[in-house]
Amino acid sequence: MFTTFFKIGLFTIGGGYAMLALVKKIIVEDRRWIAEDEFVETIAVMQSLPGIFAVNTALSVGVRIKGRWGSVMAGFGAILPSILIVLALSIFARTAKDNPVVESCFKGIRPCVVALILSPALQMVRKSGVTKYNFYIPIIAAVLVCALGVSPVYVILAAGIGGALYGIHKQNQRKVKGGPHGIS
Repeated sequence: MFTTFFKIGLFTIGGGYAMLALVKKIIVEDRRWIAEDEFVETIAVMQSLPGIFAVNTALSVGVRIKGRWGSVMAGFGAILPSILIVLALSIFARTAKDNPVVESCFKGIRPCVVALILSPALQMVRKSGVTKYNFYIPIIAAVLVCALGVSPVYVILAAGIGGALYGIHKQNQRKVKGGPHGIS
């Protein structure tokens, strides 16, 4: 558990959402610790919690797989690479700060981080049941969070309430049409 999340933390520059593609590949596809739909649900819940997204995700997966100690090991594995990298960078900060090669390196990495964030996001859209009838929901959610600064917690709560109300409405429609299966 520790080594898995240490590798994830070490090789995902940008943290948080940038690590989604690698986390999904390792945890869902390679190790098969959790199913893809469970992964999507975990990501939704972890995004709504306070704290560092990557650590929240590691803690959640760790506790599901190996209990309390799995959570501790996964969480520590996820944060240790960042601690070591920040420590190393602080030691060399004076010389590397104005180095054009280092600056160019980070400029080259930024577009890759965007791709690493978009890849699992698009995969999650495909797996989440977005159709031509409800495609506007993730667009509205993105606008609320990104453009208007609404907390993701409120967006997720509103979506959950909206989904529950829609389910109740559909259930009532079936009853009106003559029974639970819509047969009159």
